Amino acid sequence: MTRAYVEDEQFEAIDFQKNHLAKGEYENCMFRNCQLSECDFNEIIFVECEFQDCDFSMAKLRSASFRDVKFTRCKLLGLRFDECHPLLLSFSFEGCILNFSSFYKLKMKGTLFKDCKLEEVDFVETDLTNARFEHCDLKLSSFENTILTGADLRTAINYAIDPQKNRIKKAKFSMPGVIGLLDQYDIIIE
Repeated sequence: MTRAYVEDEQFEAIDFQKNHLAKGEYENCMFRNCQLSECDFNEIIFVECEFQDCDFSMAKLRSASFRDVKFTRCKLLGLRFDECHPLLLSFSFEGCILNFSSFYKLKMKGTLFKDCKLEEVDFVETDLTNARFEHCDLKLSSFENTILTGADLRTAINYAIDPQKNRIKKAKFSMPGVIGLLDQYDIIIE
């Protein structure tokens, strides 16, 4: 079977539920306003691609590769990023909705999350060393055995992180958000 190799292409307002994305490698491509929800990305490789205003909700990511990929204003509901191919995995998210997604056990050092909704996201056993959560809502997201060394959560809100169950050395927090480190103690702070 011949696999596609696509470089420097622009994809605008395409419904990939109807027009399936060919299996293969996409390098330095731009996807704008595309419908990608529930699509199967098995064995598709994205290298230095950018997705703007796309809907990926409930897409299947088993064995998909994302290498230096940027998501801007995308809807990424319920995605299992933990099923992606881990080799050279790297991405950034700006203005995205990632609710109910999973990054379980991934190595995501230095990942940028900016202006994102990350409600009920699974960060269990994820390496988020030096990750930045700029103006992100982490309501009910799970952090357990998570490496947050050097992570920046100064402008993040609604997180609950147990310092005894996570590595938070040199992580950055601000008031009043730092109160999210005390949630497990069931204390009243006035």
